[in-house]
Amino acid sequence: MTGRILTTHVGSLPRPADLLDLMKAKLAGAAYDRAAYDRRVTSAVAECVRKQVATGIDVVGDGEFSKPGFFTYVRERLEGFEARPQLKRRMFPAEVAAFPEYYEKYFREAMTGGAIAPVVPLVCTGPVNYRGEEALGRDIANLKAAAANAGAGDAFMPAVAPSGVGTNEYYGSEEEFFHRVGRALSTEYQLIVESGLLLQVDDPFLCDIFADPALDAAARNKRAAMYVEAVNEALRGIPPEKVRYHTCYGINEGPRIHEAALSDVVGHMLKVNAGAYSFEAANPRHEHEYHLWESLKLPQGKALIPGVITHASNIVEHPLLIAERLVRFAKLVGRDHVIAGADCGFSSQASYHTEVHPTVVWAKFEALREGAGLATKQLWS
Repeated sequence: MTGRILTTHVGSLPRPADLLDLMKAKLAGAAYDRAAYDRRVTSAVAECVRKQVATGIDVVGDGEFSKPGFFTYVRERLEGFEARPQLKRRMFPAEVAAFPEYYEKYFREAMTGGAIAPVVPLVCTGPVNYRGEEALGRDIANLKAAAANAGAGDAFMPAVAPSGVGTNEYYGSEEEFFHRVGRALSTEYQLIVESGLLLQVDDPFLCDIFADPALDAAARNKRAAMYVEAVNEALRGIPPEKVRYHTCYGINEGPRIHEAALSDVVGHMLKVNAGAYSFEAANPRHEHEYHLWESLKLPQGKALIPGVITHASNIVEHPLLIAERLVRFAKLVGRDHVIAGADCGFSSQASYHTEVHPTVVWAKFEALREGAGLATKQLWS
């Protein structure tokens, strides 16, 4: 019981330009000063966490500053995969088919246009094992030191779900592949929690299933169940209260008329052994879905982290609107079971041109703090 609405976000934040330069050189295989690179990551995380605390974020993250992307980082953490630059990822097929001109321009100029490196598909060609202890150790040390120095209330570290690491050419079945990846990622999950940080499992791929035109309803539900089983395999032995689970839709600004309804996804989402669930609830395609909780019962001891600010617009939400959104959820699931969050991250890939300008991100966080304060006054008056 906190006696107020806490604030947090989803994870990724715009990286400083000089850090992007260093990261780009590293990824390109150019000569770079490893010690200088590590020092800049450390200082950038410290700066980022200080700004989060200053703008009113209670549960802070490292901005994913050490990672080139929220799932592409696994290339250095898992063995058994090889990059396939020639493969093309099939992204949002129904949306792209409906608005081909828009998405051709969008992918070129916005979503991936400013990325420091292309997103290269990974294919499993051998046994999957975890090898990221050293890199993870640096991330954990940076975040813990930054949070302690900034006086943060709590801190979380995101990690990709098993569904997001690549495709399979080695194991005999998809089930075997995802469970093997889950067992490998369990090392990362366990180390995060054992360090005293909260773990956030990022899984936009769960929502992707329910927008895939190639799958019928039965196939969608079967695949979703397989994804959830793999996540729970990775979470085995970890207390749910130490885990946040995030799912979303992958697209930022766009028509987004072919996305799954939360009602399609939520039954699977709530089967994940997490203590809190983060999802999109602030953008115009999904804000109305708070009504779902009028009939759906949140399991005992769980919490919701609905997005009440969006990553899909540079408009800064008014604190009164943020408060209204939070009060809606609180009245349906209980004020002690709601945390104010964002729809998604603000820089899922390390990019020079984030869709929401960095200065606007911090303004959104300030509005989030104000809105949570207004909601607290209403709910605890």
